[in-house]
Amino acid sequence: MKVQRCCAMCYVLCFLGLGLLPVAAAAQGKKVNKYACSEPNPASQCNAANTCGSPSAPCSVDVKRTSYSVTATPGIPNAKGNSLFCVKTGTTVTWQSTAKNTGFLVDFGPTSPFDPPDPIMGGSKKSVDVKAAKSGCYMYAFQATDSSGIYGMSKASQAELIILGGE
Repeated sequence: MKVQRCCAMCYVLCFLGLGLLPVAAAAQGKKVNKYACSEPNPASQCNAANTCGSPSAPCSVDVKRTSYSVTATPGIPNAKGNSLFCVKTGTTVTWQSTAKNTGFLVDFGPTSPFDPPDPIMGGSKKSVDVKAAKSGCYMYAFQATDSSGIYGMSKASQAELIILGGE
C-alpha cells in the first residue's frame, strides 16, 4: 500500500513538474542578456551600490581561491564575488589577495582599460595597482592558485567591469 501511494505521489509531482516546464522556459525567454557588456547601454547598470572607489579614493579587488572556485570581489559593502562593478576613469584599482599563499592572474585581453595595460599578476604578498584609463565595458578572465595545495591546481573564472567617464 505504501509503495502504491509513493508511486502515485511521484506521478503527481512529475505531472506537475512537466506542466510547469513551459512556463519556466517562457519566463527565461524574457530574461535580459547574461552579460552586462552585451546590453545596449551597460553603463546604465552602474549605481552607488556597485561603484567602487573614485579618482580621489582607490578601489580594491580581492582575488581568492577556495576549494571549488575563484572569486574577485570589489571593496564595496555587501559585494558578491564575480559580480559586475564599476569604477570611474582615473581611479586606482588595487588587485590583491587577502587569502594566504594565493597567487593570481587577471587578464583583460588586448583591450585592457588600465594603465599599464599588461596582465595583472600578484598574490597575497604582492598587490598590484593599476589606473582606470579607458571607459567602456570589459570582460576579464582571472585565475588563482593556492600554493599550499597540490602543485598546479588553480581555478579560473570570468567577470565584468565597467569604466565610467571620458577617455
